[in-house]
Amino acid sequence: MRTILIPTDFSRNALHAITYAIQLYKNEPAHFYLLHAYADEVYGPFKNKGDQSVAKRQKAIQLNTDESLQNIVTELSKKQHNPKHIFEGISVFESLVDAVNNFANQINVDLVIMGTQGQTANKKITFGSHTVQVFKYVQCPVLAIPENFEYQQPKKIVFPTDYMLPYKPRELKLLNTLAAQYKSEVHCLYISDFKELSHRQTDNKRFLQESLPDAYLFFELTPVKNKGEAIMEYITENDMDLLVMINSRHSFLEDMLYRSTVDQIGLHPKIPFLVMQNLPRY
Repeated sequence: MRTILIPTDFSRNALHAITYAIQLYKNEPAHFYLLHAYADEVYGPFKNKGDQSVAKRQKAIQLNTDESLQNIVTELSKKQHNPKHIFEGISVFESLVDAVNNFANQINVDLVIMGTQGQTANKKITFGSHTVQVFKYVQCPVLAIPENFEYQQPKKIVFPTDYMLPYKPRELKLLNTLAAQYKSEVHCLYISDFKELSHRQTDNKRFLQESLPDAYLFFELTPVKNKGEAIMEYITENDMDLLVMINSRHSFLEDMLYRSTVDQIGLHPKIPFLVMQNLPRY
């Protein structure tokens, strides 16, 4: 059974991510954990609540959170009628990143699925701060769903790579499973002015091929330019359904995530974005 963790702040975007997750795994047994982390709600506005203790405020928010989660679980259970799916609400008094990371490790989560924006959505940027933090620090694959993306099967997947990074078998297994389920094309996009690969790159490319036996693999080459723009052009020109990238030390994605806004680097996908982790966390 798949274990899917879905952080929610009860926003429209978060509910949209839940809907996408259910559709993505509609033919597989899956346990969906809906998680709300509320530490920021307790401490954030506390300075304006001079007569209310932290403990009282925490208790009030926890009760409200538990009720909201239960309402969502009840509604989903009634609407979906899928015997393969289980829904469970989890409320935790932690920051979002800590809550997601701790719970993902605790139950060995297969995938985190979340929205790209939260309640305080800024329409001028692609990813909200919480989404970027989860991308950066959670030791688990993370799939972010744009609010206005209408679900479609991930038949065409673009996977930008320079073949320089060693891949984790478990994370490639997730990609292979998706490709197998939907008979997907996986377009490995190499942004370079040189066709020849080093021995290291050749070995990594071979490992990639061996790890994705159930995908229809395409190996594409595009000239060097702004990487974000190159990826966006490929997505648009080839009508891609899913973007997959590896977050690793000194990678393009790590550089992107550590900027003040990811839009500065030209990557603003309107399709679901799967980030697979290859970073040691301390």
